[in-house]
Amino acid sequence: MSLVRSAGLQKFRQTVESLGGDADAFARQAGLPDGALDADDLLVEDAALAAVLEIAASALGCPDLGLRVASVQELSMLGPLAVAIQHSPSVADALECTSRYMFVHARGLSVSLVPDPDGAPGVTALLYSFGPGVRPLPQATDMTMLFVHRAVGFLVGDGYGLRSVDLPHRPLAPPGRYEQAFGAAVRFGRPQALLRLPSSLLKRPLAGVDATLRGLALAFLSRQSPDPRTGPAARVRAVLAQSLGTGPVELADVARALAVHPRTLQRQLGAEDQNFAGILDDVRRTRARAYLTSTDMPLTQISRLLGFAEQAVLSRCARRWWGMSPTAVRRQARPARDTAMPGRDR
Repeated sequence: MSLVRSAGLQKFRQTVESLGGDADAFARQAGLPDGALDADDLLVEDAALAAVLEIAASALGCPDLGLRVASVQELSMLGPLAVAIQHSPSVADALECTSRYMFVHARGLSVSLVPDPDGAPGVTALLYSFGPGVRPLPQATDMTMLFVHRAVGFLVGDGYGLRSVDLPHRPLAPPGRYEQAFGAAVRFGRPQALLRLPSSLLKRPLAGVDATLRGLALAFLSRQSPDPRTGPAARVRAVLAQSLGTGPVELADVARALAVHPRTLQRQLGAEDQNFAGILDDVRRTRARAYLTSTDMPLTQISRLLGFAEQAVLSRCARRWWGMSPTAVRRQARPARDTAMPGRDR
């Protein structure tokens, strides 16, 4: 059993209800937790996610349900990973980033580039693996593979040269429906689920790249454990801890790194009795004490590393935090440092 962010069910409710179905009833039958259809960051069993698609498809007589859901899903459902992908320098960088941090979205899933199974020159394959020993259910496979295809198209344009699609199951809907969705030939009953791509695509640069945003997103992703259930305050703290000192840090910057609207992030923090300014202040206070008590960095440098425009701001904050100047904080810590380092010159 593996866990997946409930964001993987984005647009399931809307698609099912447009077909006259009861999405909540299907979710209960599949054993999904309450709220899984309407929240992004719940962890659900991958088997339950796959099961709800099969249950709904059967009940609604809709064999292409997985394709329908994927056709309206957005890259943003990957959260901060989507931001890092979108602002990668090239397609190859975007795919490498996806491979490295896919665990944030789904623990047992992976994306990797492999040699073309047909051995065709100038062709490579993007393999989507579902974990060792996992037999993926067809609807979830259809949904996942079409989402991956659309994600590549989002990055470089719809006509990116997809050669063909391999799926490990028999067609659920008429094959023409698959070819319409993917815009390419689809081969069924294949050993693995993959997209066959032109190798030249990997070198293609991406447009509209913001290196600062990418850095913020990667900083957050790099600090994540394989458990994305951490609350919004912890996620904000993780981004700030990595980005502090790289430039002005505003709520809008952090919200973009977390792939949420600033007002949404404010509401999420408020639900935890937190606010952005308070978290930023706490991160700065912790970092300032570490710099003052364990390093000899000049106060001007410490101020810059904390994102302050001038040293006077550090002085005012120190008096508010500890009731003394930065120099006094450092002087107070000096005896303990000297005791801990007996070889230090005095």
